Amino acid sequence: MIKQIHQYIKQHSIDIVYATESNGIPNAAFGCIGTKAKMIAYRGTTGGLYKTDLSNYLCMLHPRINGVICVSEAVTKHVTPKMRHSIQPKVVTIYKGHDLAWYQEQAIELNTLHTHSDNFNIVCIGSPRPQKGMQFMLDAMKELSDIENVRLILIGDNFDGEPYSTNIKATGMADKIIQTGFRSDVPQIAKACDALVLPSEREGLPRVVLESLAVGTPVITSANEGAMEIIEDKINGYVVPIGDGKAIAERIRLLIQDSALLKQLSDNAQKTITTTMSHEKTVKDMERFFQSML
Repeated sequence: MIKQIHQYIKQHSIDIVYATESNGIPNAAFGCIGTKAKMIAYRGTTGGLYKTDLSNYLCMLHPRINGVICVSEAVTKHVTPKMRHSIQPKVVTIYKGHDLAWYQEQAIELNTLHTHSDNFNIVCIGSPRPQKGMQFMLDAMKELSDIENVRLILIGDNFDGEPYSTNIKATGMADKIIQTGFRSDVPQIAKACDALVLPSEREGLPRVVLESLAVGTPVITSANEGAMEIIEDKINGYVVPIGDGKAIAERIRLLIQDSALLKQLSDNAQKTITTTMSHEKTVKDMERFFQSML
């Protein structure tokens, strides 16, 4: 693979090689050796990059890398000090913008998820990994046990195992928590719901938040760095302290009680996608960065 990449770069006089995933970055970096091509790597997460881990020098810390595109300011802040001093000015943030035209499919029929539009439907997507903070969402549901018409649509695998099986029962809301397992139609589900909750402790630039805003569904997020670059408190959603299920529940109560406020946040949600998080802006930013590399 490395030899093929190298030959292609030479034969076609490639100026820039942009590698976007962890398996491709090492091959691309080695393939660029002995060529004039500028090697750009993509970084989408804040974790897992350590100077003490020698394997990183075959990937993100490879000496042939000339620049890095990070998915958020939070990632850029984490990555920049780890890179060689000479290329630190070429570690930049370019958001992965979205386009409202990508989200024209109809909302899912809620009855297929055993709920209906008269309920206040909350969607939460994650995994059992502790940093995803799903326990905080369950803490919030426990706080909302007095509200009959609230429903949580919990998307993701392995929530039927421990400790989540026991923790879901402990909320006293097990009959109001709908577990779907893995789903490939998250935007359609989010479009049918009233709010999305992201309780994560750490995120790069959460795609699910962008998808939710694109379909007009406001977001309640923990104060993780990546999500805070998208969600403006009381504008297109709410930001609550990390690990605070009670604060999540309080914001949900506000939206249940105030339909006008919910509509206002929903209207502002899509404005975020057409401005700071637009696909057109991403294209222009990437073109500008590639030109600067040349």
